[in-house]
Amino acid sequence: MTSQPTSKQLKILISLLYYFPHRTGLTIHVQRVAEELVRRGHEVTVLTARYRNDLPRDDVQMHEGVRIVRLWAPIRMSRGMIMPAYPWAAWNLMRQHDVVSIHTPMLETALAAALSKLTGTKLVITHHGDLILPGGPVNRFIQGTMFWMYKMAARRASKIIAYSQDYADHSYYLQPFMDKVVVNYPPVRMPPPNPQRVAELRAEWSRDGGPIIGFAHRFVEEKRPDLAIRALEIVNQTYPNARLVFAGDYQIAYENTWERQQELVNRYKEQLLFLGLLTSPQDVANFYAACDTLLLTSDSECFALAQVEAMLCGTPVVATNIPGGRVPVTVTGMGKLATMGDWRSIGESVVEVLSHPEEYRKPRQEIEETFSFKDTVDRYEQLFTDYARGH
Repeated sequence: MTSQPTSKQLKILISLLYYFPHRTGLTIHVQRVAEELVRRGHEVTVLTARYRNDLPRDDVQMHEGVRIVRLWAPIRMSRGMIMPAYPWAAWNLMRQHDVVSIHTPMLETALAAALSKLTGTKLVITHHGDLILPGGPVNRFIQGTMFWMYKMAARRASKIIAYSQDYADHSYYLQPFMDKVVVNYPPVRMPPPNPQRVAELRAEWSRDGGPIIGFAHRFVEEKRPDLAIRALEIVNQTYPNARLVFAGDYQIAYENTWERQQELVNRYKEQLLFLGLLTSPQDVANFYAACDTLLLTSDSECFALAQVEAMLCGTPVVATNIPGGRVPVTVTGMGKLATMGDWRSIGESVVEVLSHPEEYRKPRQEIEETFSFKDTVDRYEQLFTDYARGH
């Protein structure tokens, strides 16, 4: 498959559960691709849930040239939501578009596949990670059901996009369909940090000039924030004035990780700072640059955009050695890998990076060339052209 962009104007329908202004790696990924495709002259519609009551119901909005159709979602199941109007809305929109792009995992996966078959619209799946939920019979049921629905869609899909070959080789979602899998790094964009603001943040956060460790993820079980905090026991032996700064939501509606970890949070409260969700790209860039290293402590991770974003801001990464999640550190050398689930190993890796920072820093241009935004969107554009209606 060539990666050269196409000049043919396409009508592209994107279906996913959450979209702007929701902020996770998945939604940012989709938003960046959608808006860049619009800039290239394509017509893009996003079909998504009205996940917040202050968003318009069953209405059409435009944002950065992308048409957004939000559907009423009165029933919630863990992270998922049920949209009663989805079959009718998706049916009509598929008939109006050249190709359908869906983003898994999502509850409507099988339904979208069936409707694409009925309307004769080709389906391209981007897989953002195998669904892994906290323990319990309800979550196990949800996880099994979601996998069954995904398999129905995967059989119908023309292609399935994976973030990396490393993740694809270890994904229980992707393994049965490797003949359809193509690899495409996620789209990463990050403005240069503001040096003055970075200096202000460091002065505000640092304790007596001590190192700043960043954590740019939701405070949920799958991200293992407990390991990041426990690692301070090792870090403190060398850097007792270190500070761990969290950027991301920490009171999450669909699970109680924040409540369950309060004893640990309180034990290290003098070294912890919780900023909440940062929505401005410039604020995010300044956060990364103010940190001496960024932590990724997940037990499972498809890729983690935050790693490359931090690298673009000159900040090395300590990540757990897991399929997909280890790719940015492995291909750039801009960081160190720690043993999954082992807070001691994580702490030791942090100390190593903090003690020899220049060994783990690479020029911004090198990171941009490795994870080229243009190349990523080119591949999306070519795939959508290859499987557009009438092609």
